[in-house]
Amino acid sequence: MGENTVSDSYTGFAEVYDELMDDVPYGEWAEFLIATLREYDVGNEPAAEEGRVCKQQDAMEDAEKAEQAKNLAIERNTVLDLGCGTGTLTELLYRAGFDMIGIDNSEEMLQIALEKREKSGSDILYLRQDMREFELYGTVGAVCSVCDSLNYILEEGDMVDVFSLVNNYLYPGGIFVFDFNTVYKYEQVIGDATIAENRDDCSFIWENYYDAESQVNEYDLTVFVREKGGNSFRRFTETHYQRGYTLNQMKSFLEEAGLVFVKALDADTRGDAGAESERIYVIAQEAKKRREAL
Repeated sequence: MGENTVSDSYTGFAEVYDELMDDVPYGEWAEFLIATLREYDVGNEPAAEEGRVCKQQDAMEDAEKAEQAKNLAIERNTVLDLGCGTGTLTELLYRAGFDMIGIDNSEEMLQIALEKREKSGSDILYLRQDMREFELYGTVGAVCSVCDSLNYILEEGDMVDVFSLVNNYLYPGGIFVFDFNTVYKYEQVIGDATIAENRDDCSFIWENYYDAESQVNEYDLTVFVREKGGNSFRRFTETHYQRGYTLNQMKSFLEEAGLVFVKALDADTRGDAGAESERIYVIAQEAKKRREAL
């Protein structure tokens, strides 16, 4: 992320983010994440089962031990959405039965997430924190980070810091599911391209500039938003920086942070990730605490 932060980028853009991103398949992403979380025993059913065990222990064993087990069951059902943005995916996971925490560094994006929370009546906990330095009160069963949030991390050392914090806050054996845009995507698909879209109430021009040496893609965004109740438009500009990564680089960061790489999938086909994958899903797992618990 370097000196540029996500909060620097998502200011005026935040108010029209959902409108311009209305073609993003949040529902499909949520289905994938929910299936993956349940596959690795993160979810309501395992937590509920542990709750039943806790009640038996409470009657038969030490009450303090039972309470500790109950708290661990709650933590295992908790999912952190890292780089949650306006909270669209966070809300979908909450509806699926997970206890959700959302972290983002953009005050403007989080304000929209809070408005969604008020409307839905959910009890999602939102925290404004830099993902390179985030803090939680306890462990969580899983951490998710999608919609290329991690591509805003421009320095390799910072990426290792993020992964190390994820590892630290994962419940023993918990999982980390994230996606990232690849070097191939920036280099061969969107690098040095201009994308424009014209709508009735909101239009944008998105200009990309890719630097192969640093693997960093700069995109200058110009947005025109119709003023409420009028025909005039307000213009604002933002500059975003994202870095492309290779799967081997991500595996290296995971290993350095103490996480175990499980598998990688092409985000579009859900098949094996390959040299021409534009976006890749990675599933990793916490290992050290799991071994200590055995």
